[in-house]
Amino acid sequence: MTRTIYILNGPNLNLLGKRQPEIYGTDTLEDAASRCREVAESSGLNVDLRQSNHEGQIVDWIHEARQKAAAIIINPAAYTHTSIAILDALFTFDGPVVEVHLSNIHKREAFRHHSYVSARADAVIAGCGIEGYALATRRVVSLLAKA
Repeated sequence: MTRTIYILNGPNLNLLGKRQPEIYGTDTLEDAASRCREVAESSGLNVDLRQSNHEGQIVDWIHEARQKAAAIIINPAAYTHTSIAILDALFTFDGPVVEVHLSNIHKREAFRHHSYVSARADAVIAGCGIEGYALATRRVVSLLAKA
């Protein structure tokens, strides 16, 4: 069994730290990766953080994770609210899935209140900023320990 956690990120998260810092903060995606690595490595796990602005690429990574990852942490960004394709791909993955959102999507525009991904997620973390990634990693470690 692989000891890797895939951390998949959707559109515009490559601009984290630069785009709307009043909503998303000033930390970067690499800062999130560093926090996740600290948590994962203390439990003997590896982190593979990826970001794409393309829905199909995210679907392909989820398919790849079926053979190469023990768990998925996913921040689908705007695809949260639109992508049945990502949801369907996640249903093909047998390991734990944790959904992460930097902002509290339930305090934002009404269209952000619905997440397709949540139908597959074993946990959802929202509104904790960059710390949400580390919290998601801790949850994955816990879920994997129970499996």
